Formats: sequence, structure tokens, C-alpha cells
Amino acid sequence: QVQLVESGGGLVHPGGSLRLSCAASGFIFGILDMAWYRQAPGKQRDLVALITDIGGEKYVDSVKGRFTISRDNAKNTVDLQMNSLEPEDTAVYYCNAKIVRNIINGAFDYWGQGTQVTVSS
Repeated sequence: QVQLVESGGGLVHPGGSLRLSCAASGFIFGILDMAWYRQAPGKQRDLVALITDIGGEKYVDSVKGRFTISRDNAKNTVDLQMNSLEPEDTAVYYCNAKIVRNIINGAFDYWGQGTQVTVSS
């Protein structure tokens, strides 16, 4: 069984910073893309940032220059450093990873349980 466990959410004032972390555990042959998504109340879940297995990064326009995604392939972890947070960043943040458990079946999407980020004065 593969699990993604997130940590690091919370309440922060506008302009503040938070760092989210996600660790994958279980029987893992390899991990391809890792990403962070977010879902605000009443809205769909949207991609925030993605990092490939070789370190290529992609960000949604609204977080460029403020958020940084990073990963540690040896530890199977992905982090999201969030700076200059705005009330519009308030959402539940989900970790996502495309994980290969064996070379026969290929990669499957796995999700964390979500962590709440609230930006408010």
C-alpha cells in the first residue's frame, strides 16, 4: 500500500509564509511527477505547482514568484514553500504523485489527505 502524508498547513497572516511537506511511503519502484493542488470552498481542485522526476518545475500564474516546489528523490518527499501569502491562497492543499509500484503496471496517481491553509488577518 502506498500512502502520501502531508504536513505544514495552518493559519497565517497576509504576507506570511508556510511550508508544506509530503512524504510518500510503501512499496515504491519509482516516482514520476509530484505536485501540489488546492481546492477552495465551492471550487474545483486546481494544480498549483508540479515538479518532474528530473527537476523541471511548473507553476500556475497566480503563485509564480511566491511559491517554490522542491523534492528529495532519496526520501520520496515533495515540499511547497509559500511566501507572500494572500487571502486568495486559502484552500485545502493536496499532495499528488504519479507512482510506479512495478514496471509491469506503470504509474498511478496517489493523493494525500489534504491540509488546510488559511490566510487571514
